[in-house]
Amino acid sequence: MRFPSRRTLFSGVAALLVLAGCAGGGKAGADAALEPLEVVTKQGVRAFQVEIADTEEERAQGLMNRESLPRDRGMLFQFPDSGERSFWMKNTYIPLDIIYIAADGRIVSIARQTTPFSESPVPSYGAAKGVLEINGGQAAELGIEPGDQVRHPFFGTR
Repeated sequence: MRFPSRRTLFSGVAALLVLAGCAGGGKAGADAALEPLEVVTKQGVRAFQVEIADTEEERAQGLMNRESLPRDRGMLFQFPDSGERSFWMKNTYIPLDIIYIAADGRIVSIARQTTPFSESPVPSYGAAKGVLEINGGQAAELGIEPGDQVRHPFFGTR
């Protein structure tokens, strides 16, 4: 019986470690589980597939360090309570529309075309329990406005 050489064995272990790292733990980025979310506008229903940020760590990371976001995608930040919210764009490469959502799913306010890398606060101007981030300019393009209804189980509207 012939045993593999140390080099072959090392290469195999290294390959397994790389594969394990690629398959690994968090749900950030393209590998994240996606959930359907709809926004009911005066022009019709707008559908998205969203990543969920429902832990402190995920909410802190958000869409930072992403260089692109597919047009039908977004991130839904879920908070345990309603309150005034404020986001920033630190380490965020792409302009975003930040949509603040009340506990009942109604859109409270929209910060449109936020500036990448800005550390200036972007306030909600009202109590929000959820926040939806989509590509900058997309809210206007799709006719999404304050008062529109977001449908997703988190808001009890789906």
